[in-house]
Amino acid sequence: MTSDLKGSQSPHALIQSVIISYGDGHCDAPRGDALRVDTRPLRNPPEDPAVRARMLHANGLDPEVRAYVRNSPGAERLIERSARRALALLAQASDGRRVDLHVVCGGGRHRSVAVAEDLADLLRAAGYGVETEHLHIDRPILP
Repeated sequence: MTSDLKGSQSPHALIQSVIISYGDGHCDAPRGDALRVDTRPLRNPPEDPAVRARMLHANGLDPEVRAYVRNSPGAERLIERSARRALALLAQASDGRRVDLHVVCGGGRHRSVAVAEDLADLLRAAGYGVETEHLHIDRPILP
C-alpha cells in the first residue's frame, strides 16, 4: 500500500528546494552547494530613519518589512533573476537532486528573510516543493 500512495503523489509535492536565509555578520554561513543570493545591496529597514522604529523589532516575515524590501531599488530584478536561475536548475534536476538557495544579508533578519520568502513563493507557484529556513531571524540586530 505504501508504494501505491507514493506512486500517486505528484513529484512536485516533495521538497525539491531548501531556501536558507542568514546573516553574514554571524560568521556561521550554511554549508553545501547552493545558488547564493546576495541581498546586501538592497535597502535595510533598520538603517532607514523613516521606518527604523517600526521595523527594528520586526523581521522579513512581517508583510510591511517584505513590502519595504521588495520595493527597494533592484529588488525585483534580483528576485526575478534568482528565481529564473533556480527554476532552470530545478528543470535540469530530474534525478531527484535538490536545488538549494542561500540568501544572505548583513544580520539575517530583514532583507534575506523577505527575499527568501518571495523566492519560495515563486518556486511554489511554479509547482515545486520548497522549504524555507531562517538561521538568524531571532538573533539581535547587529551594530
